[in-house]
Amino acid sequence: MSGYLALSYLDVALAALFVLLTAAISLAARLGLEGRLILVSLRMVIQLLLVGLLLKFLFALSSPWPTLLAALFMLAMASREVRARQQRPLAGIRGYGLGATTMLTAGMLVTVVALTVQIRPDPWWAPRYALPLFGMILGNTMTGVSLALDGLHGALVRDRVAVEARLLLGHTRFRAVQPVLAGALRAGFTPILNAMAATGVISLPGMMTGQILAGVDPQEAVKYQLLIMFLIAGATGLGVLAAVWGSLLFLTDRRDRLCLERLAPAREGI
Repeated sequence: MSGYLALSYLDVALAALFVLLTAAISLAARLGLEGRLILVSLRMVIQLLLVGLLLKFLFALSSPWPTLLAALFMLAMASREVRARQQRPLAGIRGYGLGATTMLTAGMLVTVVALTVQIRPDPWWAPRYALPLFGMILGNTMTGVSLALDGLHGALVRDRVAVEARLLLGHTRFRAVQPVLAGALRAGFTPILNAMAATGVISLPGMMTGQILAGVDPQEAVKYQLLIMFLIAGATGLGVLAAVWGSLLFLTDRRDRLCLERLAPAREGI
């Protein structure tokens, strides 16, 4: 048996009962998570319903400019999330600009290459292909960049004395922050490395599962999933490296001094 199996909203509602069960357990155990769990679930439903309508409109329109506008909106939301997930982000516009620039460079580069060289839809910018692909790449790159920057900034504040001691010993700014840099890069790369290690052994990724449920031959689904994982890993790597390097340039100067006053004040609850 093959082919697409349609779902009703009742099917979706039945699946949501497991979330309500989790919320009930949290309430009974006084964990305090039930409110946030229900809130983010409702937010997810509203967002997905709206994006479904928007994508249907964009697919029917099939124009490059609305497609580009939608991609830029996704980028803006991702840059906001990158800053929001850091306890000590860069102050001012840099806190948004660094994440947006690195994700735009890495995400757009990888997406455009994939569309024009590997997938090759006609036209290459067709929103049915471009927006879902860019969304997958952008979402994973956002996670890596936010974790790397949060780790970098937190470690620089925590280990400030050690870093400044190395600077006093004559180390350059890049040599002095080497241990901090290595930890930040590990944090940024960890999610995608874990995902790649678990793929096919522990989990079947969403795209591959979706294609199989839609009736695609499993071997064809595997090829697409491999393509997506390599694209995500490449974009995440480029984004994390660019973000960490750019942040280090902002937080040090040419006289090999730390400039941690360029960080925003610490926020609670991050």
